[in-house]
Amino acid sequence: MTAAATHDAGTAGRRGPGRPRDEALDQQIIEVTLALIDAEEEVTVSRIVSHSGISRAALYRRWPSLTTLIAAALDFGRIVPPDISTDGDLRAAVLAAMLGDPASVTAAGYSEARLRQRIRLVMADRTLQKTYWSSHVARRRVPMEAAFRNGIERGILRADLDVEACFDAIAGAAYYQIVVRGDHLDDPETRTRLHAAFDVVWRGMLARPANHTQ
Repeated sequence: MTAAATHDAGTAGRRGPGRPRDEALDQQIIEVTLALIDAEEEVTVSRIVSHSGISRAALYRRWPSLTTLIAAALDFGRIVPPDISTDGDLRAAVLAAMLGDPASVTAAGYSEARLRQRIRLVMADRTLQKTYWSSHVARRRVPMEAAFRNGIERGILRADLDVEACFDAIAGAAYYQIVVRGDHLDDPETRTRLHAAFDVVWRGMLARPANHTQ
């Protein structure tokens, strides 16, 4: 079975009645899956069962498909960001949240090497890509998009702003450094480019002064 295994990926996270989950066993399965990913080995149910010692039935009681398990493993060590304070300088708060110290991500257990592995896997499997987006990535965008909407309400940002597109534009610049340029996010030159890209996008997001004429 491959990452595009059968079973409905949309049932991820839904559980029926029965025994409570064994969190230690869940983590064991995740760690085995991550070890295979980090070793750049094909992730299969057979290999997970062999390395973890659990049964296929136990695995599928926890994750409805191999795809949802790999998505959960790829997200291990990442959290949903806290709400962004919008009481003060909105630009500074957004900049810190979007382009803060990349070392903080590594310290949380999510290295750039694992980020690259994640990109490799999801680009090779559209089903995994969509599952990972819907079950993990989309929820991490909520605080930032809420901050953008707050900026609109306060008249700082344009009333017609597409908050999703703005997030994509800023985050996309970071992915371009990794995927296309092959650079590291903590390189000074890379940081400079990211801040320059942020400034360009931010200026386009700002509301025009009332006396602005075209």
